[in-house]
Amino acid sequence: MNPMRNLLLAGSRSAWLQRQATQRQFVKLAVRRFMPGETVDDAVKAALAENQQALLVTLTHLGENLQHRAEADAVLEHYLGVLQRMAVEGVKGEVSIKPTQLGYDIDSAMCTHHTRVLAEAARVHGSRLWIDMEGTSYTDGTLALYREIRRTHGNVGVCLQAYLRRTRADLESLLPLGPAIRIVKGAYAEPANLAFPDKREVDENFHWMAERLWSAEGRAAGSWATLGTHDPVLTSRLVRSAERLGVPANGYEIAMLYGIQRPEQLRLVRSGLSVRVLISYGEHWFPWYMRRLAERPANLLFVAKSMFAR
Repeated sequence: MNPMRNLLLAGSRSAWLQRQATQRQFVKLAVRRFMPGETVDDAVKAALAENQQALLVTLTHLGENLQHRAEADAVLEHYLGVLQRMAVEGVKGEVSIKPTQLGYDIDSAMCTHHTRVLAEAARVHGSRLWIDMEGTSYTDGTLALYREIRRTHGNVGVCLQAYLRRTRADLESLLPLGPAIRIVKGAYAEPANLAFPDKREVDENFHWMAERLWSAEGRAAGSWATLGTHDPVLTSRLVRSAERLGVPANGYEIAMLYGIQRPEQLRLVRSGLSVRVLISYGEHWFPWYMRRLAERPANLLFVAKSMFAR
């Protein structure tokens, strides 16, 4: 694994570094490359602007590993308000949550209840609720949560990480459910016995996962693939595979982060594909931001330039 990536991922867990970074104005300016702001107003405004460009959106409120029940309850109420506001303002989008944001570390039953309430609210508003995947210590619990909510709500999807060695088996176990899967490469620090250290292996796993969802078995079950990648080479390969397998352009979607590969986002939309932009917002952006830098350490150059910008 890239040493710089290791360093950035280690930094994402540093309370001292978080205190230092969040007090620096130039860091806050650099973060704006990846998120429109810290408030719901910022996120909704950005979402409507994306919709005007024919881009779909997914909103996610940053924060994880909450330790108090009142905090998890507040997150539930926050997302219920977001779903309502999206409906009122006509945002074409969905929301995505983390289990530890809804109290998984406190009480898994409470987390399940909160997630089901949000799945129902999303169903009423005609959208899908996404469950994000966190570090490997949460993988089994997150998949169990997805299976439980999926029993009562077909409008729930779950994220699977292509860099994990276990993910093929996880996908096979979910396939009979006709799952909605958002495939991402993975952005947590994991040992080589759990995660592929080589990008080529991750890309191959990613491609295999997409083709498995598009297989006759996967499509018969009603599976859905959201392809979370900024790699244009991998994207082109996936689009060719979809065409070869007879998957229509509206039968899957490409997902990218807000502010990343913008010309490519618009090019894909113009080519007739569905593109969804993940818009993150909130005050607790530091761990998330460090993981974004770790995904592509070259982004550090942007931060350095921001230090000297007027």
